[in-house]
Amino acid sequence: MNKWIKSMNFTAIDLFCGAGGLTCGLKEAGFKVIAGVELEAVAARTYKTNHADHILYEADIRSLNPLKIMEELQFKPGELDLLAGCPPCQGFSSHRTRNKCTSVEDIRNDLIFDLMRFVRAFEPKTVMIENVPALAKDERIIKVIDELHDRGYVIGEKTLQVKDTACYGVPQRRKRMILIASKFGYIDEPIKVASPKTVKDAISDFPVPGESNDILHDFIPNRSDKIKAMIRNIPKNGGSRSDLPKQLWLPCHLKSPDGYKDVYGRMSWDKVSPTITGGCTNPSKGRFLHPEQDRSITLREAAALQTFPKNYAFSLDRGREFAALMIGNALPPAFICAHATKIIEHLDQLGKQNRE
Repeated sequence: MNKWIKSMNFTAIDLFCGAGGLTCGLKEAGFKVIAGVELEAVAARTYKTNHADHILYEADIRSLNPLKIMEELQFKPGELDLLAGCPPCQGFSSHRTRNKCTSVEDIRNDLIFDLMRFVRAFEPKTVMIENVPALAKDERIIKVIDELHDRGYVIGEKTLQVKDTACYGVPQRRKRMILIASKFGYIDEPIKVASPKTVKDAISDFPVPGESNDILHDFIPNRSDKIKAMIRNIPKNGGSRSDLPKQLWLPCHLKSPDGYKDVYGRMSWDKVSPTITGGCTNPSKGRFLHPEQDRSITLREAAALQTFPKNYAFSLDRGREFAALMIGNALPPAFICAHATKIIEHLDQLGKQNRE
């Protein structure tokens, strides 16, 4: 079978699929995601719930033989359209590199080289590697780029530029690095949106928690009377704890009045949200209070700000904090879709040329 004809339904594999943010974006763009790889059990359960037709390798990628997987998936070298992945980035996280080093010593930092093992075996037409900005300054990505060049891949000039997801349809301020490579020439950059989507666009139509019959939206945590009073008095639509009279400040804020000013802050309806992190439903972790209601955003609202579908299921088997971590760690599907759409256009044009 001609490999281009086989690729009329453009195929992809997601190597570090987590809860499925990258996969969602690929599917939205038009890719047929064949398989995923995920080690963590609850993230894998979430992925399987939402993508039941995919083959999921629930394993440590370091233990997998890409040649065996290629045989199981019935691919020959060069037939896979896209190999994509976001290797765990905790070692590059800004929260762990405040000493100004690019990364800390973390064995997960080297998982990007396991992605390259799959590149060597599958020889995919295109490759997508997404990660935090710090990876763009790390020697590992230079080694990866050098090997991709040696293997005949063409990489765009903007590969190591840091991008803000708000420029690509995500109602959230989030900086990411995305490397895209093709064996068949440059892939165009997606056009930035004219007007960023806002918090209002993402969550203003959600019902008051308790009225939705959605387990991810209806739960509001109990808080102390002091915390409730503080939240009630923070000005609506973008207010901060700095706006409060000192008698409502917490002891820790009195000790460090200039530290972490976004904590216990409200989002603004007409702006993008701050970066959705693993602490996204805890107002002590950032500006995660609802713009109007006296509460933190819910898990469902956090997922919507990440651009997950509104019916996307997240397992609560390890509790709500772990669900928040899965949501915060996920790739925004809309950001991936914007770039994956350009890969689809690139592959489609190649297919047309091959068939003529």
